[in-house]
Amino acid sequence: MSHDTIKDQSMFKQKEMIAGHFSKLATAKETGRKVVYTFVPGNLTELLLSFDLLPVYPEINALQSGMRKKSGAYVTEAEKYGHSEDVCAYVKSDIGMLKSGNIGPTGEKLPPPDLLLLSYTGCFTFMKWFELLKREYDCPVVMLHVPYQGDGTMTPDMRKYVVDQIKGELIPKLEQLSGKAYDEDRLKECLRRSARAEDDLVWVLESARHRPSPIDGYFGGVYYIGPIFTAFRGTEDAIDYYRLLRAEVADRITKGLGPITPEGQMGPEKYRLVVEGPPNWTHFNEFWKMFYDEGAVVVASTYTRVGGVYDLGFRHDPERPLETLADYCGGCYTNLNLPSRIDLLCKYVTKYQADGLLINSIKSCNSFSAGQLMMMREVEKRTGKPAGFVETDLVDPRYFSAANIKNRLESYLQMIEQKRKGGTISQSPASEGVRRLEVLP
Repeated sequence: MSHDTIKDQSMFKQKEMIAGHFSKLATAKETGRKVVYTFVPGNLTELLLSFDLLPVYPEINALQSGMRKKSGAYVTEAEKYGHSEDVCAYVKSDIGMLKSGNIGPTGEKLPPPDLLLLSYTGCFTFMKWFELLKREYDCPVVMLHVPYQGDGTMTPDMRKYVVDQIKGELIPKLEQLSGKAYDEDRLKECLRRSARAEDDLVWVLESARHRPSPIDGYFGGVYYIGPIFTAFRGTEDAIDYYRLLRAEVADRITKGLGPITPEGQMGPEKYRLVVEGPPNWTHFNEFWKMFYDEGAVVVASTYTRVGGVYDLGFRHDPERPLETLADYCGGCYTNLNLPSRIDLLCKYVTKYQADGLLINSIKSCNSFSAGQLMMMREVEKRTGKPAGFVETDLVDPRYFSAANIKNRLESYLQMIEQKRKGGTISQSPASEGVRRLEVLP
């Protein structure tokens, strides 16, 4: 965010946490700390921390590069090395950053990985991404195969399959890398801290049931999920951050206030939306402003569940340390089948009394975008609420058309107004515009 952006105390706290983490990474070689590159969905942060290992998340680096307006050059750089326009923009931003000196979000050089750890959760691209990183770095690779929840459940056999890999493949590698023996008591303590922070996160996300919603569960939500989806789950810092965040949100509820936006307190709440799909990072504030200028607040989003659908009841359980890690890997949003995703979206529309569903389809993200039009139609059919559709990309600025997105968003909000007045979705001109999107290439 820009220097004049309005910030809560929790955002300052998070900024300090992130700066401290990247400072540790910048000095890892001097201090002898070992570094593990891994990913957000299904990450095993508590296990890494129990071995005193430092995690790095390539997709977080990519989105940070997008917010700092650097990803466009990185994407172009990667394309010079032969990566297609249609390859995930996160991958290209990361490869481009690597080829440009591997300078992290705080301006400090990131250390090379001592281990590449992939706990695969629903995104085939991650495997190809690590294949590319393996070519760049001469270090070991561990890939956990996490079964896809094709029937919408994590069965005992699936859980055992993942636990056996953690025991037989991952833990020995972590012991070898760190020079330390596996300490289950220490892991349990990390998991205990995770569960406490997760309780407060869920409370914050569910505060959007209030009117007006004290939070924006999509744009604001990406900040809320930051610590728990990355390097801080299992730490006292995470507990402190979510306690502070919860207190701030509770105060806004008491005062009857809506969300804080980059330009200050949001005005009157006119529309309550559920959003499916990741945000665009290269024009993040501009994208958000299109919503709050119209009085539209996002009360729930699937992106804020990409690293764990905690509001369905999951918590890291210290009494079942390895089993709970396996369940976490299997239960991330992108590892859920389409019927499960549709059920979740319908639940959010109802639970948060939303006026409708808006899909932000990401051009280069197959794990989110596949099936979205079918999901849109089904949610619309089940809930009776209108659905809309816009398209951007993650960190490739060439695929953000502000005028086009603004026009579609305004048309969608007009559709909501017509629905409120007793019209039907099929009769709405705005809806017909959305329908035509289904046949676009």
